Formats: sequence, C-alpha cells, structure tokens
Amino acid sequence: MYYSSGNYEAFARPKKPEGVDQKSAYIVGSGLAALTAACYLVRDGQMKGEHVHILEKDSIPGGACDGYKFENVGYVMRGGREMDNHFEVMWDLFHSIPSIETEGVSVLDEYYWLNKEDPNYSLCRATVNRGQDAHTDGKFDISDKGAMEIMKLFFTPNEELQDKRITDFFDDEVFNSNFWLYWRTMFAFENWHSALEMKLYLKRYIHHIGGLPDFTALRFTRYNQYESIILPMVHYLEGFGVQFHYNTKVTDVKFDIQKGRKLASSVTVEHEGETSNIDLTENDLLFITNGGCVESCTVGAQDKAAGFDPTIKPGNGWDLWKKIAAQDEAFGRPEKFCSDPEQTNWMSATVATSNEEIIQHIMNICKRDPRSGKVTTGGIVTVKDSTDNWYLSWTINRQPQFKSQDKNMVLVWLYSLNTNKEGNFVKKAMRNCTGEEVCREWLYHIGVPTEKIHALAHDACNTTTCFMPYINAFFQPRKESDRPKVVPDGAVNFAFIGQFAETPRDTIFTTEYSMRTGMESVYTLLDIDRGVPEVWGSKYDVRELLRACYYAIDKKPISEAPLSFKEKEMLKIVLKKVKGTDIEILLKESGLIE
Repeated sequence: MYYSSGNYEAFARPKKPEGVDQKSAYIVGSGLAALTAACYLVRDGQMKGEHVHILEKDSIPGGACDGYKFENVGYVMRGGREMDNHFEVMWDLFHSIPSIETEGVSVLDEYYWLNKEDPNYSLCRATVNRGQDAHTDGKFDISDKGAMEIMKLFFTPNEELQDKRITDFFDDEVFNSNFWLYWRTMFAFENWHSALEMKLYLKRYIHHIGGLPDFTALRFTRYNQYESIILPMVHYLEGFGVQFHYNTKVTDVKFDIQKGRKLASSVTVEHEGETSNIDLTENDLLFITNGGCVESCTVGAQDKAAGFDPTIKPGNGWDLWKKIAAQDEAFGRPEKFCSDPEQTNWMSATVATSNEEIIQHIMNICKRDPRSGKVTTGGIVTVKDSTDNWYLSWTINRQPQFKSQDKNMVLVWLYSLNTNKEGNFVKKAMRNCTGEEVCREWLYHIGVPTEKIHALAHDACNTTTCFMPYINAFFQPRKESDRPKVVPDGAVNFAFIGQFAETPRDTIFTTEYSMRTGMESVYTLLDIDRGVPEVWGSKYDVRELLRACYYAIDKKPISEAPLSFKEKEMLKIVLKKVKGTDIEILLKESGLIE
C-alpha cells in the first residue's frame, strides 16, 4: 500500500489482485469503516460479493452514523457529521456509489450539487442573555501569548506529545478566547484531552482556519447521516451480493502468533442464542472494528432520562478489543480510552416541534426559516451563558432531516459537553434529565418567556436524549502505540479499522478517518496496485499557512498587530527585503500586508 496525490492515480482503475477469487472476507461491524472496507473489496479488490460477510451485532447497519425514528419514542440522532472538500478517500469512494434518490447520479454528485446551490454558513455562532447574538463577529480574540502557545504546539514533534494533555500547552490565554469556544464546541474537545490530537487537528485543517468562526468550511448531507450515507452504501453492496449477518455478535478472535508472523485463526460469533466458531486460513481476510464511540449508549424519551450505564458488556467493541489486545502488544491498549467514562462522555438530544412561537424564536437567532429546506443555523449555535453549566450547543440542519418527517416539523439537535453540572434554568445535571426537562433548558436559552417554557416543552415538543459514555474516548491522552496499526507488522490476513486504528496524519472523529482505515486495510491485504489518496497536505502549503496567520490576528495586516518598537523596525527591514518579489505577492494575497 502506498499514498498518492493527483488525478493520474485518482482516475486509474487497478488490475484484479492475484488470487482474489480464492479469498473471502469477514468484517466485524457495519459502521462507516466496515462498509467502506466492503466497498473497496468489491470495487477495487474485485472480490466476489458473496465472499464478503458483514457481521453486525445490531439489527440494522451504520454504527455511529445513525438516525432513526423509534416507535413510541420519536426521532433520535445521536450525533451529526460535518464533511470537508478534502476528504480524499470519502470522495474517491462516493463518486462510485449510486444515489438512491436520483437515477444516474452518484452520492458525490448529489452532495456536490446540494452544497454548491446551498452553501453552508452561520449568521449567529453564539448567543448570550437568552438568545441574543454574542457578537463573536468572526473574531478569534486571542492574545499574542495565546497565539504563541498554539504555535508552540503546532511545531512540537509528535514524539514529545505522547500522553500529554492540552492543558500542558494552553492556559487561560487560549481557553478564554473565541478561538477555543469555536474549536471546543465544533470538535467536542475538552481541556484535558490529548495534545497530540489537538496538534493533528491544527495541521489537518489549517486550510479551514478562516472558515472556523462561521462554518463556511463545512458541508452537510441532505438528510441524516444514516439515510444520506449508510443506506446508499448498503444498497451498493447488496447489489454485489455482499452478505449481511445482523444480530450476529463477534465475542472473540484468536490469533496464531509466531516470530514475524501473525495470523487470525478463528472468530467466535453468537447468533440467536447459539455460539459458533469460524475457522480462518490465510485466504480468509478479517477486518476488525475495535472499540466504539457509541458503545454502551442509552436512549431517553420525553418522560424518561437516558441514564448513565458505562458497563462494558460482553461482545461490544471494547470487550472484543480487550480480548484481542491481551494476545499481543501490537494490538493496542484499549484501557487508555475506555477506563474513565467521566472524562469521555457527552450527551445529545433531538427536539421535534411544529410550534410557531418556538420556530419564531429560532428564526430570531439564525435569521432563516428552518422550513425552507435550506441551510438554517449553518452549524452549531453555542450558548455562552452555559459554559459553566451544561455547555450547551444546538443546530438545525436542512429540513426535513428524515424522509418520513412531516413537512411542518422541525428537528433540532443539541448537545452538552458538561453532563454532570446543573443547567441555568433546569437545576439538574443533563444526564439526570428527561427529554422534556432538556427541552426546557434549550427553550430558556433561545428566549422563550419563562412562564411559557413548561407548557411548550410538554405540549409542543417531543424530545429524545442519548447519553454516550465513550463518545470522546479517542481524544484521551495517548501514545501512538496505544492504537494498533491498521495492518500490524507481520499481519497475514487481518486489519483493524475505525476510529481506534492508527493511520498517519489524519484525524479521528471524522467520517474520513473511518473510511481511510477501511481503504488502507483492503489495499494492504489484497496488495492493490493503486495509490491511496494521501491526507490533504495544506500544512505544507505556504499560502495556507500565511492565510491562517492572517485569520489568527483577526483579519488585520501585520502592521496593525500589537508589535513592540523593535518588532516594528524588524518588520520594516523584512518588508523592504521582499519588496518586488514573489514573497511580497504571497503576503499581499494572504492579507498580511496591504
């Protein structure tokens, strides 16, 4: 497996791998990484579809990419997915996946057209005083000292960031800035999270620093992620005859480990109360989804709290990874990620309403009608008043979010980073609240008169909740060796896929990361002779770096930065030296000089 960039490799079709007709594949899980691996097995690996078996413990596919309407409960969206124009693997695959909405076009086509015609941007990034615009006004509002702290982290070698926390590099100069409010709420970072992951994110998305305050960097699907992403992939795979085995739990994997050689030798599965073993040979490829950010999640309803049960049950992703990791140190250290659910949780809720009064309060904030079918909030709206309480943010994506949704209904998704603190209005921790109580807190923050809140939350809304003990597990401080390589050294017939497999340069908690591990695993095990698209290299582009500097000082020329007399004199000398050169042109194009 090798990386490439450019159209030469992107448009090429690989030859059929030698011996693939004699091979079979077993894929543990049916999340985005697993489905991606299956797609590349049949598309580029040209494996017979009936030789590909997807083993899923639940009754439906999708993993964390969900979106369902539960009978007698309501609509549930555990989370949302934000996409980027440089998710290279995602677009490499989705240009081949047919749309299930429009005949003759791909998922990429419909996504591209949608986001061209209705580009994403936010008109209100944060509120204060119960629904008033906080006027962050696109500014990072970060001090020189804070900027230097970020710069230091950016240039610190990865080896020096092993097991380090963000608080080892940042203090209140960063944490009290708009930059951190944008960053923390957009990516769900906590102050105690991994400094290594923070650095990887900074470098991965340096080209989007300018779009961070107003979300112009982001793109979204038409419907929820299950209907817009998962179902087209499943339909594509079924067309090849891929075998989906639902309600089939993988409880153990055994390996034959010798010096320089590791072979997955058997898989233990449970289906309808019966346990059986699948014996594997070198021709049986195994793709393992290890860990899982939505494992042990609990769902609450309008009149029922979700509860908090971080128990790692037999057969879930953490339990399986622990059994695997005990067999070889190259298989990672799951305990680094799943041992402290108090540090890895957050909670979400989905509010369904058709009430005109509530919708008017929404429109007062986002300046758009959510029933227009177009971008509404353009990303999350963070409630600054709640940062010491629930730390609440909410968003409304294009409506309807579900094909089955009533045209007059609006679905609001909200989430809280602090699940163990009291709300501003509801004096309970969010984790202990019913859906109705969560709705009350949200209605309070969008400016609904307090005397109307209880009645509207009870009569005009249906709110479901979801508590996820391990949703932020991948951000825990770690070493690079704590996650197994996608294909460990010496592995003959198996790979690890998903958010807890290690691949260089890319960032976890993205659709692209899951899909990249799926592609890399297939290309490695089948030795497919075509390049895997490398992670977009904006960190190597001097234009992007200069532009990021311009946005970091709130879109001012460097001459207006608070420089000392000595720094100003040095700047004059530098600008005189570069006058009339391409460097001067680059500085002008970035906005750093006029």
